[in-house]
Amino acid sequence: MRILNVITYYRPHTSGLTIYAERLCRALAARGHQVTVLTSRFDPNTPLEEVVDGVRIVRVPVAFRISKGVIMPKFGMMASKLVAENDVIQMHLPQFDAAGVALRGRLMGKPTVITYHCDLHMPPGALAWAANQGVLFMNNLAALFTKSIVTYTRDYAEHSPYLTRYMRKLHIIPPPVELPPVTGEDIASFKHLHNPESRRPVIGMAARFATEKGVEVLLNALPKVLERFPNALVLFAGPYQNIIGEEAYFARLSGQIEEYQQRGCWKFVGTLNPAQMAAFYPNIDTLVLPSLNSTEAFGLVQIEAMMNGVPSIASALPGVRQPVMIHEMGKVVPIGDQTALSDALIDVLSNPERYKRPADPIRQRYLPDTIAAEYEKLFASMMNEIQL
Repeated sequence: MRILNVITYYRPHTSGLTIYAERLCRALAARGHQVTVLTSRFDPNTPLEEVVDGVRIVRVPVAFRISKGVIMPKFGMMASKLVAENDVIQMHLPQFDAAGVALRGRLMGKPTVITYHCDLHMPPGALAWAANQGVLFMNNLAALFTKSIVTYTRDYAEHSPYLTRYMRKLHIIPPPVELPPVTGEDIASFKHLHNPESRRPVIGMAARFATEKGVEVLLNALPKVLERFPNALVLFAGPYQNIIGEEAYFARLSGQIEEYQQRGCWKFVGTLNPAQMAAFYPNIDTLVLPSLNSTEAFGLVQIEAMMNGVPSIASALPGVRQPVMIHEMGKVVPIGDQTALSDALIDVLSNPERYKRPADPIRQRYLPDTIAAEYEKLFASMMNEIQL
């Protein structure tokens, strides 16, 4: 099959959405499909076109931005060309340009699939509100032109204002999760670099530094945790400086973070590549996802942690709570509740064996090849329906 993936941001941009798309595209290419990604050239230093891991990446220049959105005057022309060239179209939402792509697929008789990653919540402000309404309107149009919509869990779908309108089109496919092999030497090197002191409890957070991630909930939970574990350390993995649309959020929390850094109980380790992430998880005792709203739909990092025997503490958001509930590795806490988070951290750090589970069944369930095979079946069935 010739498969076109359409996504606003793709690698090297780092987010759960871009990592999902990259893993799936690589897996589909490895299964023998011709995979093309149509995306924005959000970084002018990236090439307009290249092939990475068997996936052709086509980037459209960005004229300007509206909050986190990008305006690409040449996008429509490129979309028409690539929709015509491919057999099936997969769009990753939320995305402003999806409606036009879906309409092209409908007019050209190409089956289109939406993978819906999360609801959209823009930062405060009139311009951001207008942008949010525009994206929502276009996403609803895309759903009308599309036959199938995929999301990670039924739990999230049943609580999403967007997805509840299209339940008859819904297909549940878990996300693809994988990490490269890691050696004991790699793990030890990571520890020597980021936590060279003697054994102490380590709390991991792996995310972009963004409003919806609830970083302040963890910050406010730490005093009680440090009373019980005075030498505890937070390792924050992910981009944290100059995040588009999140500069004010970082500035608001920076004073609190600096205080913890000076005390030696908070460290930013920066954006890690897959091999470094594979060494990150064995160096933490628990992962936290104190996410605050439905822009977080699952939390792929929870599965990555569980594959390494590390439990997760997640907020009780639809979808986000599912990895802990399904695999019984960790605790679910009320959204935004710093006291509940501190109590959960103390419990998990005090009783690690209570939350251990075999890692291999979890690893097998989320293999990118397993997930690509499920998409392959969906694409094939849709193509067969059109031919009939």
